[in-house]
Amino acid sequence: MKESSESHDDPFAPHLAALAVLDDRGVVVGWNRRAEELLGHPVAAVIGRPASEVLADPHDLPAVGEAAVRCRRAGGWYGVLNVRHRDGQLVEMGLRAQPLPRGDGIREWLLAGAPTADVLEWQRDRAVLDGLYRRCPIGLVVHGPDLRLLRVNRAIERFTGVPAAEFRGLSTGCFLLPDDARRAVDRVRQVMETGRPMVYSEQFVRLEWDPARERVAMVSSFPMEDPSGRVLGVAEMIEDITERHQAQRRLALLDQAGSRIGTTLDVAETARELAEVMVPHLADHASVDLLQPVTRGEEPAQALAGPVVRVGACGVGAQQAGPPHPQGEPVQFAPGTPQARCLAEGRPVLDPVIPADWFSTGGRQGTHAPDLSAHSMIVVPVAARGLVLGVMTLWRSRRPDPFEADDLTLAQELASRAAVSIDNARRFTQQQQTAFTLQSSLLPRAVPDQSAVEVALRYLPASAAPGLGGDWFDVIPLSGTRVALVVGDVVGRGIHAAATMGRLRTAVHTLASLDLEPDEVLSRLDDLVNLLAAEQEAVGERPVDEQVVGATCLYAVYDPVSGRCSGARAGHPPPVVTAPDGQAAVLDLPAGPPLGVGGLPFEARDVELAEGSLLCLYTNGLIGERHIDTDLGLAKLCAALARPANALERTCQAVVDALVPARPADDVALLIARTRMLPPDDVASWSLPSEPASAARARALTSAKLSEWGLEHLAFTTELIASELVTNVYRYAGGPATLRLIRERCLVCEVSDSSHTSPHLRHARTTDEGGRGLFLVAQMTERWGTRYTREGKTVWTEQSLTGTFA
Repeated sequence: MKESSESHDDPFAPHLAALAVLDDRGVVVGWNRRAEELLGHPVAAVIGRPASEVLADPHDLPAVGEAAVRCRRAGGWYGVLNVRHRDGQLVEMGLRAQPLPRGDGIREWLLAGAPTADVLEWQRDRAVLDGLYRRCPIGLVVHGPDLRLLRVNRAIERFTGVPAAEFRGLSTGCFLLPDDARRAVDRVRQVMETGRPMVYSEQFVRLEWDPARERVAMVSSFPMEDPSGRVLGVAEMIEDITERHQAQRRLALLDQAGSRIGTTLDVAETARELAEVMVPHLADHASVDLLQPVTRGEEPAQALAGPVVRVGACGVGAQQAGPPHPQGEPVQFAPGTPQARCLAEGRPVLDPVIPADWFSTGGRQGTHAPDLSAHSMIVVPVAARGLVLGVMTLWRSRRPDPFEADDLTLAQELASRAAVSIDNARRFTQQQQTAFTLQSSLLPRAVPDQSAVEVALRYLPASAAPGLGGDWFDVIPLSGTRVALVVGDVVGRGIHAAATMGRLRTAVHTLASLDLEPDEVLSRLDDLVNLLAAEQEAVGERPVDEQVVGATCLYAVYDPVSGRCSGARAGHPPPVVTAPDGQAAVLDLPAGPPLGVGGLPFEARDVELAEGSLLCLYTNGLIGERHIDTDLGLAKLCAALARPANALERTCQAVVDALVPARPADDVALLIARTRMLPPDDVASWSLPSEPASAARARALTSAKLSEWGLEHLAFTTELIASELVTNVYRYAGGPATLRLIRERCLVCEVSDSSHTSPHLRHARTTDEGGRGLFLVAQMTERWGTRYTREGKTVWTEQSLTGTFA
């Protein structure tokens, strides 16, 4: 009987089939119990009667006769015929006839029959089993309990190249490399011991005679048992999924490349990311060589073959030899090498197998191979937007399998994706360099000569934010040996911010030349920022990251004669002052609104600064990091300035080290000034009444002081200057005058009065009796001008101490 629907015995087996024995004339001479069960004929009813009479329907007699003829001719027969049941119904049965040998020479035939359904079911099972061993594309391996092979199918034969018959009796994993064989044995033993199947486990399959070819198989293992539960062995279905595995690996590599390549707008970093993605998934060594103009942010020429710079390289293993030329140094590929051809033509090169004598003929030097064990190479162009930016070279040395066409396609895809990121980084670098060039041309390159303060400067661009900021600083010499210290910050980033910074810096210089008070300077700057914003809005420039919406500025003027500092700020952080004894504190300057806001006035404040005090001006990038509280930043700044070093540059660097991170998020402008005082002996001042005789007294005082200073050679011109300026006060101001002489880098002569009327230089006519005073003053001095204060004005002149003038 059949055990279950999953296993079908041979329906023609003696214990399952309906059996009849016929003599040579077709008479029934034997009949078993199974025949009686299936057809209803008892033994007595059929023995001695012709089978055609008892079992055949009259309509089927021609077919029965034909079958008998074929059986005698061939010595046997198999087929399907209708057999008559005892109740007259026809039963379709599968029949098999074969001669039954007897020793007495009498010829008899054994006729075995079974229901057609059972026969067909058994035939299907046989066909499936036969298909598994002969035609199934999935490998089948049967292992015995002793871990020896019992049988394999034709798919295993094709997979290994070994005839199926040679596997019988061999140990499990016999044709595999030791590591792969060990995993195969462990898997079969586990299934045999636990009795649990193992489905869809992947295994690398490398054959001993073909170790260079790495294959991947999907293995499903299940135990085989007899009806009593005794383990007969383990059967394994083995499917070659090498191509599928490689495709999945390539897809995974593409996905990984998408997340790892192009994380920054840095050309070299992007090239390094490309090389690192390739190893070890696709190659044992990868290098990325970019044309030299690309590394500088420039656009390369078409079909340019070099020089190139190696900006990215990665290899497997600590012992992997490096490239023959260091990274960062420009080199030229030898003509005719794969890299040179790839650069010039923009086409990939695949050398799946490098000839054994390739290195001895100069190949290594020409193509910069990583080591002598390299046996396969791919070179692909790194190209984007119609430009070849460089080449990527892949090598295999440790992996035995050579590169193939699919690897070349994958390398091209990855290089193409990375090339877009590299080109974006190149363009960004070009824009950054343009902006840096613009900004550096707008920032002061050197501190101008002046004696009022000693200055140390720092400008640190942001490393994390895109584009340049609008931070700036300035040191502007003023009349009367004074100096203006300026720090500002334009809102926004990029070239627009840098250009706006340059316009504001130029405006500050112009306003400083007018000797305006700090609050007045900021008021004029506020008007200018409003004008710039209106102009930008009028032409439709509305991008948020480029639109000028305001700026901050701190403007301070220090006078080394009086030691007073006057300052005002427009939305800018307050300065920090460090006294000569090392006490640092925030200077309490009124906080005006940022430039461009409008509506509120600016207020200046005067403070006394002792000689040797430090005045620190900065932009908010120094204390305004997002994760740092502003008050905490100011406290850290005061702490860094509390014990200033003797060298101002060391103090400036100490502030940077204490407050500026390695990668600042915002631009930082820092200006630290140490105040100086002019010696009292170098300054002389007199008050003169408003009377005609004051001009003569001014000449006398001037002559005496210049003789005391050893500047007699300047006496004539200075007496004339002082006389003319004092005379103008008497004639036009109507009040007392103050005459002051300052001996510094030049000789300064100043006359102050309480009037705000500005003197004008004019050309007098030949018939005029006056009007030539200021004209003579302008001719005899290097510079002259007028500055205004709340109490009046001061007309000043400067002369070279050598006595020469234009």
